[in-house]
Amino acid sequence: MVSVGQHENIEILSHSEVEEVAGFVGNFKIKVRRKARYVTEDLCTGCGLCQEKCPAKKILSEFDAGLGTRTAIYLPFAQAIPRIPVIDRDNCRYFEEGKCGICAKLCPRGAVDFEQEDEFVELEVGTILVTTGFDLFDCSRVSQYGYGTYDNVLSSLQLERLLDASGPTRGKIVTRDGREPESIAIVHCVGSRDKNYNRHCSRVCCMYSLKLAHLIKDATNAEVYEFYIDMRTGGKGYEEFYERLQEEGVIFVRGRPAEVVPHDGRLVVKAEDANLGRLLQVPVDMVILSAGLEPRRGAQDVAHVFGLSRSADGFFLERHPKLGPVETASNGVFIAGACQSPKDIPDTVAQAGAAAAAAMVMMDRGRVTLEPSVAQANVRLCSGCGECVVACPYSALQLVEGHVEVDETLCKGCGVCVGHCRSKAITLLHFTDEQLLAEMQGALRVLEVA
Repeated sequence: MVSVGQHENIEILSHSEVEEVAGFVGNFKIKVRRKARYVTEDLCTGCGLCQEKCPAKKILSEFDAGLGTRTAIYLPFAQAIPRIPVIDRDNCRYFEEGKCGICAKLCPRGAVDFEQEDEFVELEVGTILVTTGFDLFDCSRVSQYGYGTYDNVLSSLQLERLLDASGPTRGKIVTRDGREPESIAIVHCVGSRDKNYNRHCSRVCCMYSLKLAHLIKDATNAEVYEFYIDMRTGGKGYEEFYERLQEEGVIFVRGRPAEVVPHDGRLVVKAEDANLGRLLQVPVDMVILSAGLEPRRGAQDVAHVFGLSRSADGFFLERHPKLGPVETASNGVFIAGACQSPKDIPDTVAQAGAAAAAAMVMMDRGRVTLEPSVAQANVRLCSGCGECVVACPYSALQLVEGHVEVDETLCKGCGVCVGHCRSKAITLLHFTDEQLLAEMQGALRVLEVA
């Protein structure tokens, strides 16, 4: 990220979001909202004095997954580029009471600006890459595991923060009362491969659970139990790592736990060992829930803005799983990473490179091939109701002077507008009702002769 921030041809618009996308491939017009961070980027040097002196120090840190605290002016995450803090209006005393303002008084550059407002930036681009990432499954939805109820039931992300040398415990794994755990259970597939939540496999859970077990063994003397459905370790060196964990003494139990309950100050994991064919009750000091991957919150809004389709599991849909894995139905819009499906870091990096290459090829070519079957509007029949405009997933239709017009560069010939048009003013080129009926009659005639 440091290299990206220093690259002369890359402009980073952090703390921003895309509001509108208009136009078509080679001529996209994008409206970006730059949210007010109440810190002037050109003046701030990232010295951190404002964060050090801010009196609001009891706010739960999102970056530390709720295990640590932050101030009202803070960096959203440790590797933020550029290193410009943002003020949390909901917890800042200046915005709540009109008092304080210590950060503004002490800033040597005068970078803090409480009057800053959102700004809008207009961009003209030829291609778009969508890489919005994923959300981690909220483990509290699986109530039988006690996440959010029992102190020592943690998510996998919380354990990652405990293991980090810059985390809330400086790399030490401890229970909520400060003890080093003697035994830890790791539960796989929480929120994944489950018809009650997400049917899809999140792909990374098995491997990062094995990694966490290895790190726990390295940092503590705790006994580690891994409760899994089946081990999916597909990748270079992954199966070998699984075998290494067995040699390190990690205990693997093939079975999804039924519940986690407290008992005598500890936690008891109730499960069935499918290999042994018996029920188990394993007492542990800490339970780690390996959360699955989900589509980002607001993915539907992003899909609407960029003209993307979504698969049944909610992830963005590629044009073709084999022939166009990084392309979408909207020409010039590409996807990469876990916004398309759950994937690990190597696969994400590979797909990001493929998406960048595909965008460059399209720009170098200088021209695109349009769909042969596009919607056509009969102005005389159009009532101007606008239902087709709302229904179009590619924003290819718009009302002009009381009737609909079709932008053929955006239309993908999906036929959704045809189905929504009550006055039959829209038809699909080469797929009119008359042509479809003629094809059906011809096919039936051939069957009769046969």
